[in-house]
Amino acid sequence: MWRAGELSSKTCLSDIVKFATVMDPEAAKTAKESLDLAFHMSNLLNTGLDRHTLSVLIALCDLGLNPEALAAVVKELRSEPVSSSSAPIRKP
Repeated sequence: MWRAGELSSKTCLSDIVKFATVMDPEAAKTAKESLDLAFHMSNLLNTGLDRHTLSVLIALCDLGLNPEALAAVVKELRSEPVSSSSAPIRKP
């Protein structure tokens, strides 16, 4: 996986996707099994995280982001009310 020291300001999502597409089949299988295990533990702990969100959080940790900071962001986002629309509703 990527290490924090390998990232630069020029690293972008397309670079990460290219890296993932050249992953050998055994590494891909191991990654899938690891995600399956993490998702199972997540469900046992009632985190409410779906598989996609969990995989994004794991990928961000692999990129060197602080797990505690990510957890704080998830908690903050959950505490904010969800709006049905980002645009204000005009009354006629």
